Amino acid sequence: MKKITVLISLTVMVVMVLTACGGNASKPKDVLAQIKSRGYVIVSTDPNYEPQSFLNTQGKRPSTTKCPSDTLTTAEMQGFDVDVAAEIGKRLGVETCYATPSWDMITAGSWADKWDVSVGSMTITNTRAKVLTFTVPYYYYYAVIAVKKDSGINTLADLSGKALCAASSTTYEDWLNGKLDLPAADVFAQPPANVTEVPLDTDQECAQSINAGRNDFVGYVTANTVVDANIAAGFPVVQLDGPVYRESLAAAIDKSSSLPIDSFVSELNTIITAMHSDGTLTNLSMNWYQVDMTQAP
Repeated sequence: MKKITVLISLTVMVVMVLTACGGNASKPKDVLAQIKSRGYVIVSTDPNYEPQSFLNTQGKRPSTTKCPSDTLTTAEMQGFDVDVAAEIGKRLGVETCYATPSWDMITAGSWADKWDVSVGSMTITNTRAKVLTFTVPYYYYYAVIAVKKDSGINTLADLSGKALCAASSTTYEDWLNGKLDLPAADVFAQPPANVTEVPLDTDQECAQSINAGRNDFVGYVTANTVVDANIAAGFPVVQLDGPVYRESLAAAIDKSSSLPIDSFVSELNTIITAMHSDGTLTNLSMNWYQVDMTQAP
């Protein structure tokens, strides 16, 4: 009886060892290998950031998609960032899926492997670079201030003591609070004296709130592309003066990923550089912005 028990125990141990060895052998060696193995890349982006990225209410989820059920497909999203991400997926040879976590979760790092990369118009900053690895920039734009048409505000100085809206955990919020960590050459103006910030989740919420009649702030800080889209949509706002700073936008990868990211970052840099060289990024920019915003200032 004891011999049989020992034999069974040894057999179970052998099976466990073999299973463990097999498991290690099949485990992807890094993030890039994992993405290619499963056939899709999960990209985090904003579902309410037109024209960069926003929901396609007319889009229908394909029945054959590889995307997990808690993500969106390319058919369900649209915008410049969405098209850039879709092209990156195409060149990786996989399907692109979209996760839509809050912006502060994306910029904070420690993603717990819930998505692979951010392609969401993220500005490269020293603070973010502590927890995220950035690719080469894929385009550039300017931060501007939009104010209500009837506000009587014509200059930055007129904003002294007023309230402005900005999305939380953005460079726009950092600029208002005097915490912007960009190169001095990229900053054209300092925030108005005694300005008060009204934080919301996204830039577009600031614009949409003004359009809905909210009046506890007189304007908002955002990208020039967003203000252009707001004005084109008939929002009662105007852009104030010129840009206050310029931004270099890149894809970002979590440094705390459970798998190595170096080969993935390298592949993304190769793809984005190629998209610059072959005119793909220029064409996408012209399609969404009617101007080429992919050339370095």
